[in-house]
Amino acid sequence: MNIVGIIGAGTMGSGIAQIAASNNCKVHLFDMHQEALDKSQAKLEKILNRLIEKGRIDENTKSNIQSNIHVHIDMKHFQDCDLVIEAIVENPEIKKKVFEQVESIVSEDCIIASNTSSLSITSLAAGLNKPQRFMGIHFFNPAPLMKLVEIIPAIQTDPALANMANETIKKWGKLTVVAKDTPGFIVNRVARPFYSEALRIYEEGLAGMKMIDLAMKMAVPAGLDAKETSSPGFRMGPFELMDFIGHDVNFVVTETMYNSFYQEARYKPSFTQKRHVEAGYLGRKSGRGFYDYGPDRVETEILPNPELMQKIAHRIVIMLINEAADAAYYNIASPEDIDTAMTKGVNYPKGLLAWADELGIQHCVDAMDNLYNTYHEARYRCSPMLRQLANTGTTFFGNNTLNKNII
Repeated sequence: MNIVGIIGAGTMGSGIAQIAASNNCKVHLFDMHQEALDKSQAKLEKILNRLIEKGRIDENTKSNIQSNIHVHIDMKHFQDCDLVIEAIVENPEIKKKVFEQVESIVSEDCIIASNTSSLSITSLAAGLNKPQRFMGIHFFNPAPLMKLVEIIPAIQTDPALANMANETIKKWGKLTVVAKDTPGFIVNRVARPFYSEALRIYEEGLAGMKMIDLAMKMAVPAGLDAKETSSPGFRMGPFELMDFIGHDVNFVVTETMYNSFYQEARYKPSFTQKRHVEAGYLGRKSGRGFYDYGPDRVETEILPNPELMQKIAHRIVIMLINEAADAAYYNIASPEDIDTAMTKGVNYPKGLLAWADELGIQHCVDAMDNLYNTYHEARYRCSPMLRQLANTGTTFFGNNTLNKNII
């Protein structure tokens, strides 16, 4: 696939264009707004100059990358593309209209893909005359830096074309995982408890946001000595991360998951986050979210409470493990791909299913049952996969020596 079309010159579209151009593809970057294209080119210039300063590329490489990207406000230039990737607003109706236009321009052999993070690939494919050539190719932000890409075939997708796209993305230096077309795919599904359980703990009044964030950044995976790494826990706390992502984005993904799973209790949105969206407190982008990022902000320190922090980290990690186990149970992806997705897609300190093996499968079952017995809510039901493994005395990745040290 030597000629690639990109729809949308925002952060994600521009990043994907940079990746393809860096791998000697001719790229046609389309956007309806010339201003967006101009910003994309200016940003790429800055990024490439920084790479030169760091010694990662030279002037000749920079010139080649820039010359490989052609910007347009007309899609007619997609007519020779081998692959077209859409990276625009998460609105299914808008996307479907765009795909109709794309299909009327591209060749019969062109693969069409969406970078959507949460919408149904099968539903989007259904709007095409040739749905068998459509699939999801989900990059993570920032696309040039993040190694992971989720490949999501629709029900209609030709397996040979999915394999072809997968191999192409691998040649671009990315690490791919294949996910079933279910809401959230792998990462956005499995990661929900990182946000939702943190919000639940805060809403219960068990701890403040800073304490919860600190607990997750200090969390040491079982079997990993904190002295062995400068960042033993999660790189960002859940409230910091939601502020970084933007609550308008994070809340919409949660709402989409909740509704797509027919009001599944595990994905129920938080009123705390909803009120922040309503107030316009969207996070870093607006200068205020869960935290204040304004020039007059006052930084406050908290006194760490190791016992409380351990309880917080353990509860959130157990919920993450349970979600990952359910994804494996429903064949969303293989256990190997699930762990790869979470370590490479969102930089988790350890694969969740490997973490479950180290903690002990029975320990995970008991921890989920304790939560359910406390709250009697469906969100705390234990995954059948964990129970099956516990009943048979097996683990996700072999019968390892189980480590009962929790966090």
